Amino acid sequence: MGRVNNIEQIQRRTVRILALGQVLGGFGLGSVLSIGSLLARDLSGTEAWAGAAATFSTLGAATWAIPLSRLAYARGRRASLATGAAFAISGAILVIESAHIRFFPLLLLGIFLLGAGSATSLQARFAATDIPIEGKTGRSIGLVVWATTIGAVTGPNLFGPGDALGKFLGLPAMTGPFLFTVAAQIGSTLVFWFGLKPDPLKFAQELQKTTNSVKPKISLKSAFATLRENPLARYAVISIALSHMVMVSVMSMTPVHMQDMGYDLVVVGFTISLHIAGMYALSPVMGFLADKLGKIRMIFVGQLTYLTALGIAGFGSENRWLVTLGLFLLGLGWSASTVSGSALLTSVLPPNEKTNVQGLSDSMMNLSGALGGGLAGTILSLVAFGGLNTFALVPVLTVLTLTTIALVRTSAQKVIAAK
Repeated sequence: MGRVNNIEQIQRRTVRILALGQVLGGFGLGSVLSIGSLLARDLSGTEAWAGAAATFSTLGAATWAIPLSRLAYARGRRASLATGAAFAISGAILVIESAHIRFFPLLLLGIFLLGAGSATSLQARFAATDIPIEGKTGRSIGLVVWATTIGAVTGPNLFGPGDALGKFLGLPAMTGPFLFTVAAQIGSTLVFWFGLKPDPLKFAQELQKTTNSVKPKISLKSAFATLRENPLARYAVISIALSHMVMVSVMSMTPVHMQDMGYDLVVVGFTISLHIAGMYALSPVMGFLADKLGKIRMIFVGQLTYLTALGIAGFGSENRWLVTLGLFLLGLGWSASTVSGSALLTSVLPPNEKTNVQGLSDSMMNLSGALGGGLAGTILSLVAFGGLNTFALVPVLTVLTLTTIALVRTSAQKVIAAK
């Protein structure tokens, strides 16, 4: 009993440290995708390249996900998370410099490096489940995701003050908010490096050695092999990836659409803040419901929320308040789908395969987001914001179909097992 209590105490402390790191790391999320898209349009001179900010941010996160997961396996979560946040610092500095010298490729490189911060944030949610506590997988993930709310919601509302600070310091327009990103990521690096003691993954590996001598797998080949052999893990990865594609494609183009409607950065920041609140604020509730009602059912709920969000934002594309409501619901749909999908993935994987497949999942999630963000700018320029929301229905309907199949299969398996 004493050993169990000690494990639970270490887990609670780990979640608190991860949450604090997420609070700080969250400050950079809104700036990258929203201000980044405006900078991309400004430096490139065309609206079609506005989606490049989301593309390179998510492409960066996808690229960093697997190396960071391998670093976690070799050196622990502490080294991996601190390294990812440190790379994000350099990315924010390059973004500011790119605007100063007006060099679009440097902006893309900076945003690509900032993607390491996104990869770190995603890995942190899995780090919350390294130390296994029965029946609390969804809640642990939900709490860490929720912690992002403070920084992520506050961040976009600092667009105005950040821009004013940037002007005071003589920085180019729209780069001031990235000063807050630099400061926040420095704090996040320090929290992860000095706070994650004992390292949760190393601690879990030590626990595993006492009960399981199977050597952990660490390669892309073995990760794909696991997905081929595990239908639920494969479904979870696909659901997370496509859900992220929907969110990135619509959210990244909203600032461009609203600026075209004549709204300033303060209004845009308010809209993005509500969207991000939808993504993170209720994530503990989503995690609790995933544990209680079922993870697959909650993914289904998330996709239904997406349908509602796309309908409101699409049909109300010329109304600021309807766009804002649609973006808030888009965030809720992402929360339900991502928290539940992540909890499902963790729960159906053997301990020796978790870190490897989690890294692949984060990479596929961000590649899907990069594809969505890349296409979004072109779609927006061709068929406007309403058309973009219509195109986003395709991945939603795909996940709904896969979820229905998964629900039928799991129900049938329960019936067979009960006989």
